[in-house]
Amino acid sequence: MRQRIKFISFVWLLITAALLTACATPKATAVPPTISVAPTQTAVTAIDPAYPATGYTIVVPPISAAAYPAPDELVSSAPVYTYRLITPYPHDPAAFTQGLVWQDGNLYEGTGRYGQSSLRRVNLETGGVEQMVSLPETYFGEGIVVWEDKIIQITWQEQTAFVYDRETFAQVGQFSYETEGWGITHDGRRLIMSDGTNTLFFRDPDTFAETGQVQVMDGSVPITRLNELEFIEGEGLQGEVWANIWQTDRIARINPETGQVTGWVDLTGLRPPETLADSNAVLNGIAYDAENGRLFVTGKLWPTLFEIDVIPGS
Repeated sequence: MRQRIKFISFVWLLITAALLTACATPKATAVPPTISVAPTQTAVTAIDPAYPATGYTIVVPPISAAAYPAPDELVSSAPVYTYRLITPYPHDPAAFTQGLVWQDGNLYEGTGRYGQSSLRRVNLETGGVEQMVSLPETYFGEGIVVWEDKIIQITWQEQTAFVYDRETFAQVGQFSYETEGWGITHDGRRLIMSDGTNTLFFRDPDTFAETGQVQVMDGSVPITRLNELEFIEGEGLQGEVWANIWQTDRIARINPETGQVTGWVDLTGLRPPETLADSNAVLNGIAYDAENGRLFVTGKLWPTLFEIDVIPGS
């Protein structure tokens, strides 16, 4: 009996000591949460809104481009076009270009990154920002589209589209959707939107409701990473969706009715040399001046916007 009491006393002492040690040890610092997403565009760091007082950050890791089909390695029957440089123009090298539109003599640009996303009206000749509205810091801006007297700007993972008055940039509406948001354009009847996969979504311009979709293929190969979009029609450019393929120097020319790639535009060599060390500074941004037949392209963090002609490849 005495031994049993001693044993119980010993165990109690051990428990007491453990409790005292735990109380004397400060709590470990909470580990900032990590969000893993796929597919994603690039590594970003942002203040986590769930922990506003702590300064904890969310780190979204980059996804290797090797995980997707590389269009420059495709065995494709679609023709490959190249370009002729017409005019270079200055461009804000801090602009993380996500959307680019030319409409009625105005150049509109949507930029991304948390805390830096914006909608802008830009002076083509000088590259200066003439009008701008910033997105809330918890939104990552993506593509833009001008529809009648409004501009619609989608966001990357926030499943939110902001609607602005085209003249004042005042927000006049908001839509929600269930996918990621990458690029957006229109064909005069419907909005056309990408989400990083090989799907193009058709949406009602007034309600943003999905009205259809098409899978983008080069032959039997799905083409993913469809980023900034532009609808182009005119002489030699009949009703096609042109899509930057993220992290490549190529633009896919897509038949929006069938989803088939009808051609590739290879812009190799256009990227400004001073951006080559930055993996984020990739080609992204297509704007078409239908009235004058001018085509403009640029990239994220590029100091230059280019007017080019597209010509047959050799």
